Amino acid sequence: MFGVPYQRQPVDFAKLFGRESRVILEIGFGMGETTARLAASCPDADFIGVEVHTPGVGALLKSIGEEKLSNLRIVKHDAVEVLQDMIPDGSLYGVHIFFPDPWHKARHHKRRLIQPPLVALIVKKLANGGYLHCATDWENYADQIKDVLGRTSSLVMAPASRQNPLLARPATKFEARGVRLGHGVWDVIAIKRSDGKAHA
Repeated sequence: MFGVPYQRQPVDFAKLFGRESRVILEIGFGMGETTARLAASCPDADFIGVEVHTPGVGALLKSIGEEKLSNLRIVKHDAVEVLQDMIPDGSLYGVHIFFPDPWHKARHHKRRLIQPPLVALIVKKLANGGYLHCATDWENYADQIKDVLGRTSSLVMAPASRQNPLLARPATKFEARGVRLGHGVWDVIAIKRSDGKAHA
């Protein structure tokens, strides 16, 4: 079963995937193009995608079937509740938030997803040395993300590394078109402090 129902208790990842492995959670995977490509390119890791958009969930389920992706599961529910209720503390190897709604008007910035309360919750769910990888095509949102993550004492900022497949985010068709038109893209990565070492 690739669709996982929301529940008010922590998930046993080993039981869910049938093995012990690194688990990466993606918040808001859209149509799932990047999610499927990452799962296919990293068969030794397990992925959980969280999305409320029904067409996106359907598209990713189709990709899972067509590409036989055994290391990917989907939860169709609010991401904050999924993090709070279903994800054990200190269990995630990584969290991906790619191209969240930029709410580009200044008066709407307070609606942006990347805010201190969510980041604090994500940090609680990350294992020591685990990472948070955000991407946006709005520079002022990237600046805000850097500010929020930079002011989180348990995180240390890290460069995006294309040498680590878990951090090498595949470009979507939408993003590639934007780049051709001269639009910028900013990747922001932070790692949960442990003993000074990190995964990437």
